[in-house]
Amino acid sequence: MDSRRIEQIKKEFDNTIQITEDEQVEFWYARDLMKLLGYTEWRNFEKAITRAMESCKTGNIEPSDHFVEVNKMVQLGSGAARKIKDYMLTRYACYLVAMNGDTTKEEIAFAQSYFAVQTRKQELIEERIAYIERTQARNRLKESEKRLSQNIYERGVDDDGFARIRSRGDQALFGGHSTKDMKAKLGVKDNRPLADFLPTLTIAAKNLATEMTNYNVESKNLYGELAITGEHVQNNTEIRKMLGERGIKPEELPPAEDIKKLERRTKSQDKKIMEKSGSFASIEASKE
Repeated sequence: MDSRRIEQIKKEFDNTIQITEDEQVEFWYARDLMKLLGYTEWRNFEKAITRAMESCKTGNIEPSDHFVEVNKMVQLGSGAARKIKDYMLTRYACYLVAMNGDTTKEEIAFAQSYFAVQTRKQELIEERIAYIERTQARNRLKESEKRLSQNIYERGVDDDGFARIRSRGDQALFGGHSTKDMKAKLGVKDNRPLADFLPTLTIAAKNLATEMTNYNVESKNLYGELAITGEHVQNNTEIRKMLGERGIKPEELPPAEDIKKLERRTKSQDKKIMEKSGSFASIEASKE
């Protein structure tokens, strides 16, 4: 997600902020949040709210401190009015809703970052979104490599053979540099996966090549280390060629911060969200 798009969405979120009468707690109405998160049907969005409230209970937090059900009057096309259910949501509640929302929606990653960053500074939101996108790419690569491991095991290749196939793929992607070479170049310890230190673009490139290998191994029913190695090398070579046409050489991209270190820092930040978001515990919220 680029900076311009982030700025646009941020303004939309900022414009829907509400504040309690005592001016102590910021909150959002669920109906407003639903639209911001890309949902069109209330029943689907309310499922995310329910899951978020369950998350509260799991963490031994009273949901009513952060989720308050209210009724609102809305005008119908005929000019009549009717009551609809809504919720007042604290920042923490909004964060939980985003964490339990549809991750395929672009707005969800933004919301997870927006509600986690207390200052709402755009650069901090962008930083967190970049972390989410990198983590998602890393998880996709883990899944595709797991699938490749299963595929080749079923086709007569053992664990050592899988390591060799993956290493040959890296060598093709990184212009002749082996996995060991790239670890040395990026300062990665031998016992850590190279992908934990690669930028999102390179992780995505590795994943695409691996998915292509999985597809062809399955569809062509390739068997044995030699055939599967040739397939994986070819796919990584093609991905490298595509990147090269855009002036990108994967081996020359700078390393990214250790993803495990980022995870620890993010978890530490997340623990503070509830403390700083405020709560409805001391407020008598009236239901209209």
